[in-house]
Amino acid sequence: MPRIRLRGRRAQRRAFQAATLLTVLALAPPAWLWLSAGDRVGTVGSAPSAPVAVVFGAGLVDGKPSPYLEHRLDAALTLFQEHKVQAILVTGDNGRVAYDEPDAMGGYLVAHGVPAVRVVRDYAGFDTWDSCTRARRIFGVDRAVLVSQGFHVRRALALCEAAGIDSYAVGVDEPHDATWYYGGLREIPGAGKAALSASLRPDPALLGAKEPGIAEALADAARH
Repeated sequence: MPRIRLRGRRAQRRAFQAATLLTVLALAPPAWLWLSAGDRVGTVGSAPSAPVAVVFGAGLVDGKPSPYLEHRLDAALTLFQEHKVQAILVTGDNGRVAYDEPDAMGGYLVAHGVPAVRVVRDYAGFDTWDSCTRARRIFGVDRAVLVSQGFHVRRALALCEAAGIDSYAVGVDEPHDATWYYGGLREIPGAGKAALSASLRPDPALLGAKEPGIAEALADAARH
């Protein structure tokens, strides 16, 4: 009987140790995102000036920006109107013929007064890392204000910094509803993937030739 009890206690201790290790491994990447962000996450009002705002896709509803995406675009629009940025890079998913986030985002901004030449579309921003590394490698962005919801901006900030972009992140405020909490839960595995991407720096799903859109947008800003 004593041997059986000892084995049972050892098994319980090992199970506890394994559970503790798994918890630490799960929470380490989110903690890294929060700590690495420092004071570089804020609001439209606190954002510094930068050449470019980068807006990340967040879904469409009947071909138009979802409410969350619309709020991101409104924040970028305010940055532009207050002359804190001179160009806006919209990056999202266009992996299917019937689904086009960048054109929906660009159309929204142009309809709200941003000159078309100042809105640049990245059609291969399939995830946050792809958006960040393509912004640097394809569009030549080296300093930017990133725009997303609060639960996502720290991951975007860490990945864009890893991609070589000097970044400040604007966290768009939202009611803490079911969508918000779902987004927050997605960030737990997303943080782990971000840590791997920041370490390994893989090529994006699509790379391709460099595009002149940002350079042309900034040249237009210089003329005006």
